[in-house]
Amino acid sequence: MRKNFGPKPAMYPMPVLILAAYGADGTPNAMNAAWGGISEETEISMCISPGHKTTENILARKAFTVSMGTADTVVACDYVGIVSGNEVPDKVAWAGFHTSRSAFVDAPLIDELPMALECRLVSYDPETCRLVGEIVNVSAQENVLNAEGFVDPAKLRPITYDSMNHTYLVLGEVVGNAFADGAKLR
Repeated sequence: MRKNFGPKPAMYPMPVLILAAYGADGTPNAMNAAWGGISEETEISMCISPGHKTTENILARKAFTVSMGTADTVVACDYVGIVSGNEVPDKVAWAGFHTSRSAFVDAPLIDELPMALECRLVSYDPETCRLVGEIVNVSAQENVLNAEGFVDPAKLRPITYDSMNHTYLVLGEVVGNAFADGAKLR
């Protein structure tokens, strides 16, 4: 038997995406956005409303970064989601985050978040709140890489937002091999 919940933004996993952009005065700003994902090979799409300071900054600078929230930074990631940059202009510093300038786009990288997509603005529709970015570069700190030089989710410890229970969960357990396990059914 199934229980019906009606239309809700419930999906698993729901990534915890931290968008960062520079303000007009060069101050880094960030927000927590759960509604987003890869929409093309080198494209990310998110739903963010026009009233966010981060939205204003992205539209002005035409660039932003998207970092994965991690288990080690859950408090800071939640903070940048519940506090408005319109009210607390230095909320990145209040969160305890430090930033470095991306070498690829005019946007900040958050040093404490070890993986980021560095993006150029493609489009924004204020009616649907859909923000689309071209992924210009993906960067990751060496301490989250495996022996082959790729991101190791067990080291990254990305978090997902559970919208039904209003909690964050950590991802990372390997349960199968993509493009291989299904071959057993051929």
